[in-house]
Amino acid sequence: MNFLAHIYLSGDNELLTIGNFAGDGVRGNKYKSYPIEVQAGIQLHREIDTFTDAHPIFRKCTKRLHEGYGHYSGVIVDIIFDHFLAKNWSAYSDVPLPTYINKFYKSLDRHFEVLPPRFQKLTPIMIEDNWLLSYESLEGIQLVLDGMNRRTKGRSKMNEATKELKQHYEAFENDFTAFFKALIDFSTKKRIVIEKQYEI
Repeated sequence: MNFLAHIYLSGDNELLTIGNFAGDGVRGNKYKSYPIEVQAGIQLHREIDTFTDAHPIFRKCTKRLHEGYGHYSGVIVDIIFDHFLAKNWSAYSDVPLPTYINKFYKSLDRHFEVLPPRFQKLTPIMIEDNWLLSYESLEGIQLVLDGMNRRTKGRSKMNEATKELKQHYEAFENDFTAFFKALIDFSTKKRIVIEKQYEI
């Protein structure tokens, strides 16, 4: 899953949320150098990614894109699913999306020093361009995919994936809805286990 989903699935603990958000920035056992609550968030991030990558619905979605985008198809589906989470946000939270995102940005500012180095570089850009809110629109998703394509020096062609998103829009949205229900159930239970493990 992409940023917005990882944040949403974290519960109310700020540092756990930071760890879940920034989990991709920490490799191997290096997570053990972070505060306990951040460690718990990184562990949750990894559990969510493992569940997602193996899930039949997610794999079905990647197959729609595999011919054109190869191993980048999973990254694209992550971004597409964040679009549907943002678009249908009121079905998952009573807090308006802009309010929720601004609260998270303030949390990032408060805990900036615990972010992995890559995320210390990325976070100010994310906040400045308001990536999380941009996921709500197709135009915003296009900008995200344009940026991802630039980072691969044009090899991924991810900037072209909005074509398939529009072509299969209803199917992607239905798949997201079914998958996210399963992911919420899984991650809620897994977070409780991890919080007990870390005694937080």
